[in-house]
Amino acid sequence: MLVTGGNRGIGRAIAQAFVDVGDDVAITYRSGEPPPGLLGVRCDVTDPESIDAAFAEVEDRHGPVEVLVANAGITKDTLLLRMSDEDFTDVIATNLTGSFRVAKRAAKGMLRLRRGRVIFISSVVGLLGSAGQVNYAASKSGLVGMARSMARELGSRNITANVVAPGFVETEMTAELPDAKRAEYLAQIPLRRYATAEEVAGVVTFLASDAAAYVTGAVVPVDGGLGMGH
Repeated sequence: MLVTGGNRGIGRAIAQAFVDVGDDVAITYRSGEPPPGLLGVRCDVTDPESIDAAFAEVEDRHGPVEVLVANAGITKDTLLLRMSDEDFTDVIATNLTGSFRVAKRAAKGMLRLRRGRVIFISSVVGLLGSAGQVNYAASKSGLVGMARSMARELGSRNITANVVAPGFVETEMTAELPDAKRAEYLAQIPLRRYATAEEVAGVVTFLASDAAAYVTGAVVPVDGGLGMGH
């Protein structure tokens, strides 16, 4: 199985969760170093040649990718009237087009196997919206339409496509928020706490498991109730 952007944060927790259940796990990363114990391959999801090279290396080491978690993403937050064309297109290129490219590449092997799981990591922002994140929200909501179209195209070959939509997650970034801002966000969440990355990972491993064989085209929120009704 392969997790894009798996060297930190939610992606790393997802990769570790699959290691813990005994899977052969590979991750892509663009900078830094891969976590120990994982097959790490450098990959820029905005570059088709880089994607092909990464998949070739993973397939050579682990065989065909049976589970893909498309997690790699970036943010370039700013208000609409300040957002440049580059701010918008860069985020779309990584979060949405990059996810399309890796899913398309993975689907080739899955179609030959006649089985597979594709899981896109979206965000509550993609459904709820967020001021200052027009680009990010557009990219993350786009994953829903893409997954549901793939679910219809590939379902007859026993390939599922689903979306996980996390809310606020405890990360180094959220830990640095001012206390007043943290309190403001927490007040909007019915469970009154942030998620752990491991809680997101647990939903992803479920969707990849035999127990979820009849789940496809679903959007599963992991947001403490923040996005209810959206």
